[in-house]
Amino acid sequence: MGHFTFEVSDDTFQEDVLKSGTPVLVDFWAEWCGPCKMIAPFVDEIAKELNGNMKVAKMDVDANPNTPMMYDIQGIPTLILFKNGQPVQRIVGFRPKDSLMKDIRPHIEMAKA
Repeated sequence: MGHFTFEVSDDTFQEDVLKSGTPVLVDFWAEWCGPCKMIAPFVDEIAKELNGNMKVAKMDVDANPNTPMMYDIQGIPTLILFKNGQPVQRIVGFRPKDSLMKDIRPHIEMAKA
C-alpha cells in the first residue's frame, strides 16, 4: 500500500473522514475480494496524483462492519467520496483508472476553486 493512502476503521471514520476539511475517497475492500486487489493500484495512483486535494482511506469491511452497514454497501469494491461529511460520489465494482478519475475529478476541482 502506498504512503498516500491510510487505513480507517469504524472508530476513526468520523474523525478522519466525516470531519476532514479535505475530500476523502474511502475504498471499502476485503482481503478475499479479487476485484478489490485489481482496483487497489489505481486507487493508489489516484491518491498520489490528487495528493493535497484529496485523501484516500481504505476500510477493511471484515474488520469494520458498522460503517459499510451505515452506507448500505452491498458489494465490494465500493468507493465513496466524502466531502464535508457527505457522500457525494459512489463507485461500485471494478473500474479502469480513467473511469474512476472521471467520476472523482469534478468533485475535487470544485473543492479547489
